Amino acid sequence: MNKTNKRAIVIGGSLGGLFTGILLQSIGWEVHIYERSSHSLDSRGGGIVLQPEIVEAFERAGVAYQQPFGVVAHERFYLNQDGSIATNMPMRQTLTSWNLLYGTMRRHFPAERYHQGKALTKVTQDDEQVTAIFADGTSDTADLLIGADGANSTVRKLLLPNHNPDYAGYVAYRGLVDEKELDAETAAMLAERFVFYQFPNSHILQYVIPGDNESLVPGERRFNWVWYVNYDETTELTPILTDKNGKRRDYSIPPGTIDPEVEQQMRLYANQVLAPPFQRLVAATKEPFVQAILDLTVPQMAFNRIALVGDAAFIPRPHTAAGASKAAANAIALADALVNQNHDVKKALNEWEPDQLRLGMYLRKAGQALGERSQFTHGKERFVNSNENAA
Repeated sequence: MNKTNKRAIVIGGSLGGLFTGILLQSIGWEVHIYERSSHSLDSRGGGIVLQPEIVEAFERAGVAYQQPFGVVAHERFYLNQDGSIATNMPMRQTLTSWNLLYGTMRRHFPAERYHQGKALTKVTQDDEQVTAIFADGTSDTADLLIGADGANSTVRKLLLPNHNPDYAGYVAYRGLVDEKELDAETAAMLAERFVFYQFPNSHILQYVIPGDNESLVPGERRFNWVWYVNYDETTELTPILTDKNGKRRDYSIPPGTIDPEVEQQMRLYANQVLAPPFQRLVAATKEPFVQAILDLTVPQMAFNRIALVGDAAFIPRPHTAAGASKAAANAIALADALVNQNHDVKKALNEWEPDQLRLGMYLRKAGQALGERSQFTHGKERFVNSNENAA
């Protein structure tokens, strides 16, 4: 790797920011990542399907990672209402975790260049450089600034103030259960399989991921589940996104902070409508969490010396299993464009942007189609388990 004397600022220290950081570092750039949170990021999102772009990003960046890089599921099960197997099909996939990806990249990225508790307030740029100004009064200047600060991106709000995420009409309840916390019969059915239960206007899925300590040892791993449930934005969403301290969150409630009444309603509903193995999985979950499903599209990702990547630009619905891999793809393509253009930032961003816009739009449309089919085939209401299958 040849040093380029080029410097990049990355706003956002989650997966998108780290993918960008390690890829730019691998082509000789000095990279500084600025994360608004002052505490360590942890368990934000549970399980992730390991897509090829993630592996490619790690290999290109020279990241040392364990093999296998997740838990291998060998088949898919679709369950009947009574919990019996309706369909099974061979389908090999590797399932990893947010924690494992984040931890692996953090260990690879220089700690002294990862700055926490840094909330961006302003960005200025000219033909030669770009400057980030933070709430604590500090600033940093570089050749390139990357907005990798997620759905609630400050960089996007500064550049495209009228482009914000839209609520898709449903939320994902999520949970993680240590293997040893689930009864043996249910664990045997769910382990090392991708398991689904579908019913009108909803579905739930689960797979096994590395454990809290990144362990892949059977018995030390976790069951990861995601359940999509419709809620009306005007009349129902606000209580779901108000945490146990009464704070209205923008898009998600982290583990341990969901309002007890919302949690109780979710658990009662699970017992009414889910197949028994999923009822037991939800019951074994100590700290469920919830996130609103969002759509976000931007018309532009490159702005002179600034680029938007990952969820700061496009938010694909989770049915595509492409959130993390899109961020990795954005970063890989950016590194390629910079090398192709001899590290001329503006030429590189002009080369990079069109394909990334196309990728974002493709995933947006694919995710919407999957979500509409899953959640709204029978109207927009929640399913009620009765003889009439009424909503």
